[in-house]
Amino acid sequence: MSMQTDPNYATKRVGAFVKSDRDVPVSPTLAPIVERSGTTRVLHVLLLLATLHQLIGSNFVERPLPGEDPDWPYALHVWTGVAGLVTIALFWMWTLLRGANETPAWRLVPWFSSAARGALLDDVAALATRLKSLKPPSEDYPALASAVHGLGLAIFTFMAASGASWYFVFAGGPVGKYVIVLHKLAANVMWAYLIAHASVAVLHHAAGGDVVMRMFAFKGAATKSQGDSG
Repeated sequence: MSMQTDPNYATKRVGAFVKSDRDVPVSPTLAPIVERSGTTRVLHVLLLLATLHQLIGSNFVERPLPGEDPDWPYALHVWTGVAGLVTIALFWMWTLLRGANETPAWRLVPWFSSAARGALLDDVAALATRLKSLKPPSEDYPALASAVHGLGLAIFTFMAASGASWYFVFAGGPVGKYVIVLHKLAANVMWAYLIAHASVAVLHHAAGGDVVMRMFAFKGAATKSQGDSG
């Protein structure tokens, strides 16, 4: 029986590998078919737009000197950052409130659960096995996909929080120079993550998957997806 038709798949114990129809071990506890509600998708889009605006727009921003009024690119960067911080806070709260068919917070941040870490390690091992056999990655690694998505959310959270804390709390103080360095470092890490994440998604789409359309297409209140990521 394949994992898609096994009614008990979602309750398999960690460590008991389940074979897909490609005979590749996949996550034993995390079912690959999930729902993403319209709220989740809207928050995803808002976070993506905020990320792109902040990363690209930062190249055109100049901090005003003491006593100078900020120009509009700087003000837009500041308040878009604040909006991004509010959005990511809403997203984290939404992960605690949304239905059981969507990705729970512990799957996005699996490091504090032995079962979640086990599922993640199983996915990494399964993916390595598939790559060593020179086969393209499948979509059967929901624990890994969720952890990677959670990593991006964590980077964005730190980037937005450090920027807001510098502007509202530490600007002009002795700690401010360290906070702004960390903020810029987080932005560089976010660039690397975004480029890598987008590249993998495009390659996956080119290989025949429809991950890009599934992530952003709105088809009613909720859309089913294979290969859970957020």
